[in-house]
Amino acid sequence: MAVTGGIGSGKSEALAAFAACGAAVLSSDAVVHQLYDDPEVVAAVAERFGADVVGPDGVHRALLGARAFAEEGGIGFLEALIHPRVERRRRAWMDEQAARRPPPPLLVCEVPLLFEADAEGRFGAVLLVTAPDDVRRERVEARGQDFAARSAHQLPEEEKIARADRVFVNDGGLAALRAWVADRFAEYAGRPCDASIRDH
Repeated sequence: MAVTGGIGSGKSEALAAFAACGAAVLSSDAVVHQLYDDPEVVAAVAERFGADVVGPDGVHRALLGARAFAEEGGIGFLEALIHPRVERRRRAWMDEQAARRPPPPLLVCEVPLLFEADAEGRFGAVLLVTAPDDVRRERVEARGQDFAARSAHQLPEEEKIARADRVFVNDGGLAALRAWVADRFAEYAGRPCDASIRDH
């Protein structure tokens, strides 16, 4: 299954909660971090956005993000470069998990731009974590990111809600989100979540 949501919705916390329940999880953001160590990706990024977006520690993601959002076609270029590679990693990961004995009770992939990529058909179920714009804006700006620029490249929350199989409005504390995840784990895995998720 896939967990998705707009920027600042709390989907990464939901993914962590699924892991605590015993699911095997894959973060697309983590895969992207790894891909920015790929020499082929680094070379393409430097050629398109300037050599200064690559430093001694690799790609400077904050600077790259700012350039990509500011330049015409910048986001499209990155998506064409990164998304197919993420999808290949996801498929390989799913094959690895299926080969485990015993297999994990549930596979959960965090896919931020799932609906934007029309990729929901690749998953057995889609869970959406959402929140009102003002709540998401506060979370995003607290991280030093530009909420307006980033959310402009994402579908409206109303459309995502209409297309998802299950929806959680994450406008409260972590306990409520974790309890919802525990219920969804039980629903889709057919077994209870580790009770400790409700305590941490």
